[in-house]
Amino acid sequence: MKNTFGSSISVTIFGESHGEEIGVVIDGLSPGIPVDRDFIHAQLALRRPAGKISTARQEQDAYRIVSGVFEGRTTGTPLCICIPNTQTRSKDYAATRALARPGHADYTAHVKYRGFEDYRGGGHFSGRITAGLVAGGAIALTALREKGIVIGTHIARCGGVNDRAFGDLAADIAALQTMPFAVLDESAGISMRSCIEQAAAEGDSIGGVLETAVLGMPAGVGEPWFDTLESLLAHALFSIPGIKGVQFGAGFGGADLRGSAYNDPFRVQDGHIVTTTNRNGGINGGISNGMPILLRCAVKPTPSIYQAQKTVDILKQENADLQIAGRHDPAIIHRARVVVDSVTALTLCDALAGHFGTDYFTPEQ
Repeated sequence: MKNTFGSSISVTIFGESHGEEIGVVIDGLSPGIPVDRDFIHAQLALRRPAGKISTARQEQDAYRIVSGVFEGRTTGTPLCICIPNTQTRSKDYAATRALARPGHADYTAHVKYRGFEDYRGGGHFSGRITAGLVAGGAIALTALREKGIVIGTHIARCGGVNDRAFGDLAADIAALQTMPFAVLDESAGISMRSCIEQAAAEGDSIGGVLETAVLGMPAGVGEPWFDTLESLLAHALFSIPGIKGVQFGAGFGGADLRGSAYNDPFRVQDGHIVTTTNRNGGINGGISNGMPILLRCAVKPTPSIYQAQKTVDILKQENADLQIAGRHDPAIIHRARVVVDSVTALTLCDALAGHFGTDYFTPEQ
């Protein structure tokens, strides 16, 4: 029953899609971190559905911070955020509760929890649970920004349409912060939306690739083996529903290169050691090297689709046909990008606190 991640800063998520509330508990945060409630609202808004390319379930995410914050700053004690579920329609799932949705966690959840799982809306396995990660991630993003570390994610590919690559990282990351559909090329975004709408019209879904950049990460953070910075980030990112692949730097694309082409040459520039390329994605030997951290996440098509599918009746142990009802996303990639930002921020905060000490984020008096 593992729902906690992190060592120096731990993150615990709780709740179910159709339960009373969902939320997050963060323990180990430095005291004194600013808590910007408007920023938390704005981040949650980026995760919420948007028109034809999203589910019709519209939660307002009227979160409550019930502990760990006083007079606008973290206290250093456990911080708990609760978010009510107000737009549930559980009857949509009653008729098909025994029919395992292909690609979803219905069957594996039934086996793990021996039939006692909350099946409504995917229960604890629902993407709805990521709202808590986004709310907590907003505080982590603020803490990192105070240290000069910024994170941005764009939709690199969706529906076979490619966005432009990162260019001026500082400018691109700044531009992405408030975009409801995070692309660097507006025309690519229009084409991607069209692909999602087409899939929705056909009762189908699509996935894509998210690309993330972290600017300002200091060198020396991470461990050489089982807690490498890549493994910590991958562990956390793979916990996001729908993420089926994570790569750093050139990733699989670098597998066909020779070392002479793949290696990042070191140089001294303005008194700092830098690399002239960044195919390793800002990490060498599991430890940050001071260059931007670059990573990509593969997001699978949403498993809940409106086309008829072959499945089984879990309770009767019989083959069956499935035609789902309810409210579902034809794509989650545009909503998942703020979750990726948030999980990346929480993981980096944990790594930085482990390296520099738990008061690393406490502002100087």
